[in-house]
Amino acid sequence: MPDVNRRSEQSRRAIMWATMSMVGDTGYARMTVEAIASRAGVGKQTIYRWWPRGKAALVLDALAENVATGPAALPDSGDLEADLRTVVRATVAEFADPKLSATTRALTVETLADDDLAAQVRDRLLRPQLDAVRDRLEAARDAGHVRAGADLDHAVESIFGPIFHRWLLRTGPLTDEYAEGLLQHVMAALR
Repeated sequence: MPDVNRRSEQSRRAIMWATMSMVGDTGYARMTVEAIASRAGVGKQTIYRWWPRGKAALVLDALAENVATGPAALPDSGDLEADLRTVVRATVAEFADPKLSATTRALTVETLADDDLAAQVRDRLLRPQLDAVRDRLEAARDAGHVRAGADLDHAVESIFGPIFHRWLLRTGPLTDEYAEGLLQHVMAALR
């Protein structure tokens, strides 16, 4: 983790912006620290000083900051199936997007060789989203829309695990039809 006490906030924001824009423009594989520094208008030594673990740590920080600015909780329309449909379709669409998928694949590969990075990806990127879905399921259970004995942690894994499996192993297309079929299986287990 970079030493935040030594940062210029303006430079940090420029680096985060440059990183996210380059993820979208060039993708993770072709992105370099030198190119990020150039686009941000900072020296590459600044990036290496603040992110000594390199590009993966920098991308993780940029993605985590991007997630942190998103919604903290799932909407609760009162219709659990509609709320989950929104989440499942958005997740499937994100994994199906070639640019986002390439970055996620690259970061996933990096986590296979770095346990600390894997823990940070889990805790900073995945956990907030998984917890938001679990909280929504808990509210639905409290309202009587989910059976009382349902294991909510298993339910969350049942929602996201198949998407990740299909994406990681490329066992089939990630489509709205797939999202709908997955949602129907999950809902049948929760009722």
